[in-house]
Amino acid sequence: MTENPHDAADAYRQLLDVQQTLLLSTCSADAQPDISYAPFVRDVEGHFYIFISALAKHTRNLLQNPKASVLFIEPEAGCRNLFARARIVFNCRARTIASDEPAYDRQLLALEDKFGNVVALLRTLPDFHLIELMPESGQYVAGFGKAYAIDLQNNTLRHLGS
Repeated sequence: MTENPHDAADAYRQLLDVQQTLLLSTCSADAQPDISYAPFVRDVEGHFYIFISALAKHTRNLLQNPKASVLFIEPEAGCRNLFARARIVFNCRARTIASDEPAYDRQLLALEDKFGNVVALLRTLPDFHLIELMPESGQYVAGFGKAYAIDLQNNTLRHLGS
């Protein structure tokens, strides 16, 4: 059963817009998977920015292997069926933003605007890296039989069953 594509697109945007953290799946150089999370900001191009410590396994993984998956999922408390939680998955390419790049200050200010003074404190720590996660593909699942490929260029959805 499919739903109106406009309704699906609205639900997709709404699920993405209310998120403050992303679930981050990375893989080490020796192919060990890891999952974690991070607060993020998103730019107008749809890229995600996270500010993470080199002490964390996911940071070391991204520095060695610049591929990641990002998951946003409907909260358990608000869903009707735990087997069909709405979710968005992006497969991303990661890159470290150097402190001399214009995006570095811009995205850290965006993170500070969103999350407060903790970001200013983290900026003083030498082990933190600003990572840009650039989606290369994406999928939105709204429930049973409601899976969509995300057209990243146009920010539109295409039902996978059609």
